[in-house]
Amino acid sequence: MQDLLRAVALGIVQGLTEFLPISSSGHLIITRELFGWEFTNDLTFDVALHLGTTLALLVFFWQEWLRMLRGGISWATGDRDPGTTTIYGARLLFLLAIGSIPAAVVGLIFDNWVENEVRSPLVAGAMLVTFGIVLFAAENAGRRLRAIDSCGWRDILWIGCAQAVSLVPGVSRSGVTISAALGRGFTREEAARLSFLLATPVILGAATLKLGEALAGGVPSGDTGTILVGGAVAAAVGWLAIHSLLRLVQRGTYLPFVAYRILAGLFVLVYFAS
Repeated sequence: MQDLLRAVALGIVQGLTEFLPISSSGHLIITRELFGWEFTNDLTFDVALHLGTTLALLVFFWQEWLRMLRGGISWATGDRDPGTTTIYGARLLFLLAIGSIPAAVVGLIFDNWVENEVRSPLVAGAMLVTFGIVLFAAENAGRRLRAIDSCGWRDILWIGCAQAVSLVPGVSRSGVTISAALGRGFTREEAARLSFLLATPVILGAATLKLGEALAGGVPSGDTGTILVGGAVAAAVGWLAIHSLLRLVQRGTYLPFVAYRILAGLFVLVYFAS
């Protein structure tokens, strides 16, 4: 029963922090260290959490992905009808593929190093503060006029390179890509949408690789229910987090997340340093 409750709690943490600009990896590390929570098969459980949030992304943006896939198929088969190759078709699909390359390359090269060397509460706390300041600067510096249909390859490469930095716990994939998009002049809502769309292939690819590692090690039969519960909770809470953030930034700002990041980061640094 205790493992199920922990799975629910960590599923909520993952679902919220994967999409709010406050870092899921950092919060999972901090939560586990604060409460001493461990599972028999942590790798498989983390994979389930990430597959859950990936499912939330795919379900929430299924119409956009369907348009992009249709546009990509039409382009590949020679049907160049402008109505099917707009920004929500082949062009955006192509841009997202380009933007995913930096994170994929950095992940393949540095994933083991990050796992072994920088997955600590102190690193997460420092990054919460540092990239909270970055988000504050982006919130105040961006023109916030552009929509996704104005996105070009320079924009997507800039945002994609920013996404690669999020491998470090505490940076926040959504936080750093939203900051990069704001810096390129996108509106708050469009920056969030672009961040979520760009995150989908990277999260899915990373979860698939980790799933292979987890399956190679085997899953203890007693952990199956806990793993499924954690993934399901992450998916449901993740969907709500996406919906809530997009509604919030239609009229609000990212400043509440800036304040949270800095306060939480300072708390973590003081608590674990002592």
